[in-house]
Amino acid sequence: MSRKLPSGDWNKDYKPGPFPKTDAERIAAAEKYGLPIEEYEPYPDDGQGCGDYPKLPMISGEAKDPFYPWDNPELKRNFNEPMHAEFDLMREDRYDVSAKLRRPMWFYWLQYLGTMSVCIGIYYLCENVKMFPAVTPRQYPNKTHYTFELKD
Repeated sequence: MSRKLPSGDWNKDYKPGPFPKTDAERIAAAEKYGLPIEEYEPYPDDGQGCGDYPKLPMISGEAKDPFYPWDNPELKRNFNEPMHAEFDLMREDRYDVSAKLRRPMWFYWLQYLGTMSVCIGIYYLCENVKMFPAVTPRQYPNKTHYTFELKD
C-alpha cells in the first residue's frame, strides 16, 4: 500500500507554459486562460517561473459580490476562471488587499510611534526606581530584636 503526499508532488497541468514571445503565442496563451487578448498581460519574464500565466488584478474575496451565483461560492470563483498567482494570500480568511483604510497611513504610524515613545519614556523614567516588596532583617534565635523578648 502506498500513498502520495500532496506536498510532495505537483500536477504538470498546473505548470504555466513558456513566456509568449510572438503574437501567435500571446493569442494562444490568452485563449488557454479564457481571457480576451486585450485583457491578457503575462507576468514579466524575470526568472520567477510565471511563464505565460496572466497578470490578473488583485481583488480580494471580500471585494467580490456575495450574492452573485458563483460556481464555487466558498472561494467566490467560477468554473475555469483563472486564479491570481497569489490567490492563497487573498482569500476571504486572509489579508484583504482591496480594503480601504479609514485614516491615512501616516496617522497609523503616528499612533504607533507615539505609543511606543510613551512606553519607552515610562520605562526609562522608572528605571532608577527599584520596586520590590519591603522586608525586615532576618530574626535569628538568641538574638534580641524589636520583639517582645526580654533582654538578659
